[in-house]
Amino acid sequence: MELRRVRLPLVHRFRTSSHAKRSLEHIIVTLTSTDGAVGWGETASPSGPYYSAETVDSCWAVARSFLAPLVLDTGWEHPSELAAVMARVRGNHFARAGFDTAAWALWSQVSGVPLAEALGGDRARVEAGVSLGIEPTVDELLEQVARRVGEGYRRVKLKIAPGWDVTPVRAVRTAFPAVPLHVDANGAYPVDEVAVFRQLDHLGLLMIEQPYAPRALVDHAALQAVLETPLCLDESIEEVDDLVTALRLRAGRIVNIKVSRMGGLTAAVRAHDLALAHGIPVWCGGMHEFGIGRAANVALSSLPGFTLPSDVSGSAKYYARDITTAPIVCTDGWVEVPTTAGLGYTPDLPFLTSQTLDHHTTAR
Repeated sequence: MELRRVRLPLVHRFRTSSHAKRSLEHIIVTLTSTDGAVGWGETASPSGPYYSAETVDSCWAVARSFLAPLVLDTGWEHPSELAAVMARVRGNHFARAGFDTAAWALWSQVSGVPLAEALGGDRARVEAGVSLGIEPTVDELLEQVARRVGEGYRRVKLKIAPGWDVTPVRAVRTAFPAVPLHVDANGAYPVDEVAVFRQLDHLGLLMIEQPYAPRALVDHAALQAVLETPLCLDESIEEVDDLVTALRLRAGRIVNIKVSRMGGLTAAVRAHDLALAHGIPVWCGGMHEFGIGRAANVALSSLPGFTLPSDVSGSAKYYARDITTAPIVCTDGWVEVPTTAGLGYTPDLPFLTSQTLDHHTTAR
């Protein structure tokens, strides 16, 4: 098993309610079986503790000291069995996600089926949305929206924050009245803030994503009760049990399922199945994944419950060069689901090596 800590520069600075970033570091996980088959996974953790408590540093430490030995000492015939064993490591969902995804990629490769099929997907292509950060001015935001709409993306997500919400969103809605639009607060608002969301409620949005802090499910339920626009939960759903609680509280009407946030594909599929059984639409959110993690997101988005455009933008939206030999491409708002066995994308080893900051190998 190999861990690579890899850094790529972003083609455009991305700012959210908490911080801005110009580059990203992720951990690439490689599992090699005794017969030489290889599975690739990605830990798309944030660099700083803003989106969650985990960081690339914490994931690197947990992966090396705890998960790597545990994974290598575990025999399994299906990835879900490995996920159950890794659950002994409390929390650390991002750290676990890279191993779980690599196990699914390895298992589907050995089984001779595409990853999407192995997960239960039934689509040949998936609908793609795009996520846009906070820009210095409204005019610059409008330029970004125009560019992405021109590229064919079928939904635009706007990051918002206190002081950057109603005015820029209204400007975008006025300029693009027919574009499916939603906003994402990343939990930046205090729970007594309702007025902003009442104003946004009149702008014809697909959803308002994560207005309050992750654990404020009761407050999300109270806000949802007074809004027509569906609330979407993101950071609030780290475990499938969180989704169970949110459903019982009626804390939102849409769920953003992120592979990394939930600890991998195993948990993501379980969350999808639960939401589907309750009639809750889901979509696959992104963490600016490199090509490996993005390929896993495309495969997941092929499942039947993903009825809203997912954050599976083409590689070029974020990176001048991705770590796979072929970039993920979005054409007229659609991304093709690979039909070859396994992940469907091949890592570009020379380029990956050139962007690697640290490397660790563990062998049985």
